[in-house]
Amino acid sequence: MKQAKTHPPTFFMLTTAFGPVAVFWSLYGGAPKIGQILISNPKISAQEAVEKFFPDAVASSCEEIDSLVDQIGALLNGADIQFPLDAVRLDLCSPFQQQVLRADHAIPRGSVSTYRLIAEQTGNPRGARAVGTAQATNPFPIVIPCHRVIRSDGALGGYGGGTEMKRRLLEREGVVIKKRAGLLYGF
Repeated sequence: MKQAKTHPPTFFMLTTAFGPVAVFWSLYGGAPKIGQILISNPKISAQEAVEKFFPDAVASSCEEIDSLVDQIGALLNGADIQFPLDAVRLDLCSPFQQQVLRADHAIPRGSVSTYRLIAEQTGNPRGARAVGTAQATNPFPIVIPCHRVIRSDGALGGYGGGTEMKRRLLEREGVVIKKRAGLLYGF
């Protein structure tokens, strides 16, 4: 049996105030689509992650990806950008994760939701942890703004780029982060 020929992953590296961001993309259904976004975090930069985990990846772009990457950069600099869901390969996610990511995508700029509320929206009112897991593995951070989801007790919760990045993204969107009793909350 012949094995299908695989192509090395294609990515575009963007330099931002939050560190490097790697946007992996491919043609799907005749159009360029984002398959994964790696953001830098306190443990490893996106550039180091690409070199370590995707050593055969090829740096490349096209007009559509250039436009999306420019918008990602603008959002990270504080611009009000709403990305179209058809820019990403949601089909690579489980049905539950797709529900969670669609709910995240619907949270307006300057607003927050909670893991519990997203769980209720997906029909699983006791599934706040499952929502957190779906967001922790969000392959499209920034484009699908999972940073807009906080814990029910008002604490920020986790984020792939670290809690400092999450706090700064929310503040750039106008969410007021206050400290009370050792917890951070946004209202």
